[in-house]
Amino acid sequence: MTIRPFRDIKRKNTKQVKVGNVLVGNHNPITVQSMTNTLTTDTKSTIKQILSLAEEGADLVRVSVPDKDSSSALKEITKFSPVPIIADIHFHYKRALEAAENGAKCLRINPGNIGKKSYVKDIVSAAKNNDCALRIGVNAGSLEKDILEKYKEPCPEALVESALRNIAIIEDQNFFNFKISVKSSDVFLSIGAYKKLSELTQYPLHLGITEAGGYIPGSIKSSIGLGTLLLDGIGDTIRISLSDDPIKEIKIGNEILKSLNLRNRGVRIISCPSCARQGFDVIETVKILEEKLSHIKTPLTLSIIGCVVNGPGEAAYTDIGITGGGKDSSMLYLKGIQFEKLSNDDIIKKVVTLVENKAQELENN
Repeated sequence: MTIRPFRDIKRKNTKQVKVGNVLVGNHNPITVQSMTNTLTTDTKSTIKQILSLAEEGADLVRVSVPDKDSSSALKEITKFSPVPIIADIHFHYKRALEAAENGAKCLRINPGNIGKKSYVKDIVSAAKNNDCALRIGVNAGSLEKDILEKYKEPCPEALVESALRNIAIIEDQNFFNFKISVKSSDVFLSIGAYKKLSELTQYPLHLGITEAGGYIPGSIKSSIGLGTLLLDGIGDTIRISLSDDPIKEIKIGNEILKSLNLRNRGVRIISCPSCARQGFDVIETVKILEEKLSHIKTPLTLSIIGCVVNGPGEAAYTDIGITGGGKDSSMLYLKGIQFEKLSNDDIIKKVVTLVENKAQELENN
């Protein structure tokens, strides 16, 4: 037991799946992924976006493969991608076969759109022959016709039945390197489906609230849905689906994991909303620091508090802390200990230097 058991999350033990050089499930770090929104055939733009996503912290990137030209483009894309590429396959199973041959490390298939059982078997054979993983990507908006007729509408039982049906098909091919998702744009439906499926299988689960919406509503829906499941120990890889820049999906995904202590990457900033007591401009300071420290990948904690009400208390539990004082000066804390008074004009420069030096020190040890 840890010294703070109220923070412990007992992750469900799931099977391990290999997606290129990334291991998913079996208590490996929860991976964060996104999807390109460029034309896949525009390889230059697609590669550029993949590189940006990887730099932001994406472990995996999904690429849409709607036609043969797109599957052919994967040869060039996978050559330059620093992270494994997942090919997103929907209506034509042959695109999956081509994607596997052209370097994709995982094939995401939508059972409701792929069609015949024989097509799924062909996809499994291609995955076997090319060392690919699979993801069974069940979606409430595209369930198999017979399942939708049986349940009348998307419900947790319907999504789970689709997933179990396709698990059986793939296992019959003696293939086990796959993960599963049961997504919906409805938070309640998604949570219900994932919880039910988690009780019935040990395959790793890819979490997401699909078509969650724009930046603010989509981030909130995803945080509630994924956060609820992650707190219960459910989930091995996540994607935040936003109608916005995919970079924001990675930012939000990493922040969700960071807030639950499931994976720490970069600087965690604890800051107050500010009020009349603030000794310096907290909001502007935090905005600037977020940007200037975005390149730091080493886990560090930083508190930026405008006054002494909670400043010293928060600084006691962070690597570096700033607490607003009076007369245009603030107090700098290192590991909870008062270190020196700073002019408010020097806060940003001093904090950036300290964080960069501390990150370098930790990386060298």
